[in-house]
Amino acid sequence: MFYDVLLPAPRKHLGRLFASGAAIASLAVGLGAGALTVSQSAQADDYPDHAIEFIVPWSPGGGSDALMRIISNAAPKFVGQPMPVINMPGVSGTIGLKELAQKDPDGYTVGQIHEGLMAANATGLTTLNWDDFQPIASLASSPQYLVVNADSDWKTFDEFAEYAKAHPGEIRVGATLGGIPHVHAAMIEDAIGAQFRYVGFEGTGARIRSLVGGHIDASIGDISSSLEFVKNGDLRFLAVGSKARLEQTPDVPTFRELGYDNLDMSINRGIVAPKGIDPARVETLAKDFEAMSEDPEFVDRVNKAGAEVEFMGPQAYADYLDNVDGTIERLSGKLAR
Repeated sequence: MFYDVLLPAPRKHLGRLFASGAAIASLAVGLGAGALTVSQSAQADDYPDHAIEFIVPWSPGGGSDALMRIISNAAPKFVGQPMPVINMPGVSGTIGLKELAQKDPDGYTVGQIHEGLMAANATGLTTLNWDDFQPIASLASSPQYLVVNADSDWKTFDEFAEYAKAHPGEIRVGATLGGIPHVHAAMIEDAIGAQFRYVGFEGTGARIRSLVGGHIDASIGDISSSLEFVKNGDLRFLAVGSKARLEQTPDVPTFRELGYDNLDMSINRGIVAPKGIDPARVETLAKDFEAMSEDPEFVDRVNKAGAEVEFMGPQAYADYLDNVDGTIERLSGKLAR
């Protein structure tokens, strides 16, 4: 395409030739810059090229830990690198998230959040909120149950509600104070017109074990943390906050069918990164997680852990978190006492 420039030219056309030469030099520079861009893109395409640390801000044994380990185990197949879980429990899940917020936003440290972060922010437990991080994807939704000790006199939710209304402040309810289990318990209080006495625990596993031991009377739990205890006869599910009865617990009624239409109680667990991460890396991880969410083996493992796979990408997840934040802010007054 440059043959006309390279042919010998009369002197009167030298100026044109020099101009053409300058154009060639400029094009060469442009090609060099293009090569650099291609090289940089190739480097970006190599992400991730080593393990990604996965901070789970809860203790081992709870619902978050169980579900995040399913994601961690599936990561090498879909992300292409290991995602080892690092448990950092404390202060309603905020210790680990504080650590995450301070990490280099290079895409090699991510963390797990759920609605509890917004509750902790609304009650002043932390200044962090969902928008201090970059949402990547939400993968798992866990319907929550009201759980009681099997030795209690409450065989149904109506019996529990009647007793709670007649004995204000007597029923000891385990909760992560300022966290989403506290929000869910407060929603039940509000719906039935009762008042509970709260006992604080760090994480689902700890309060469910305390409930089994008879140290508290009731708790909010999920299938991954509580179902085996129910099967063993240690605990009893009274109601579930899903829209319909779940396959794993077909005999447990929903709050909706008991007449409490506003008691939708689920925890949506998602993955976020430190603010400032390269958007291309966010998109890479989001696509990998979306592919993971469509894998039948992954879906089966999540279902067996008592959750549903509900994928939300970066923008959809950010919109969801923003909406939940507004709802929790309106309920924050009930959590302060």
